[in-house]
Amino acid sequence: MYAPSPEQEEASTRVLQPLWEHVKAGQEEILLSPYLPASFAFLTHVLFCAPFLALDTLSIFCVRVRSWRIPAGSQRPPPVSRWFGCFWTVLFRYLTVVLPVTAIFQTLRSPTLPLLAPSCWQLFVEVYACLLFFDTLFFIWHVSLHWFPWLYRNIHQPHHQHHVPFALAAQDASSAELLSLLLLALSSAWLVGCHPLSEVLFHLLNSWMAVEDHCGYNLPWALHRVLPCLGGAPFHQAHHRLHRDTSSDTVSP
Repeated sequence: MYAPSPEQEEASTRVLQPLWEHVKAGQEEILLSPYLPASFAFLTHVLFCAPFLALDTLSIFCVRVRSWRIPAGSQRPPPVSRWFGCFWTVLFRYLTVVLPVTAIFQTLRSPTLPLLAPSCWQLFVEVYACLLFFDTLFFIWHVSLHWFPWLYRNIHQPHHQHHVPFALAAQDASSAELLSLLLLALSSAWLVGCHPLSEVLFHLLNSWMAVEDHCGYNLPWALHRVLPCLGGAPFHQAHHRLHRDTSSDTVSP
């Protein structure tokens, strides 16, 4: 009589196992591709920006939507031409720098696909640990970008060209800054030892928070309203207003 292996018995008790099996089915080559992280980061960012492009369009006609803008009612949304210009700029930087360098990083990292899915508790702990780890590293890096004039002028200044940011501008930064942020995210997941499912969820949440921070809307359902510890779009827009695109002086964080 056939006896299931210990791994198979454990897999049958995991809620996320069917999802993991579905994700893995015939997709091993894609999931292990060194080009996946940069491609995933760019595509998810663009998709997460789509609802805010719709809001910008609706705000022209709808007073309620316009009242959610920061500051309420006094700023017009950026034109569609600015969105497209930003899109091509970000795409060019991904193709020329971010994609090839992260591909080398992933090749050296040599990720594998485990047999078992994570438990729900493991998923929660790993995603939370990644967010905490990344936020700590990002805070240190962001403060350094503002405190050291050379770093600000050569890496961070292009991001602050947006006095009033919009969703897609979350990724409108120098190639060096885009690369550094993605490498920080990948390194956080690697150091935590994330399961691939946990890592995907971490990157999705991280990308959404970056987009929401730059969206220019103080939405009733925004994350900073649910979790007051998050600064959210109002705080980040104030940051962009305070630290304009200038290279003459040291800029405090």
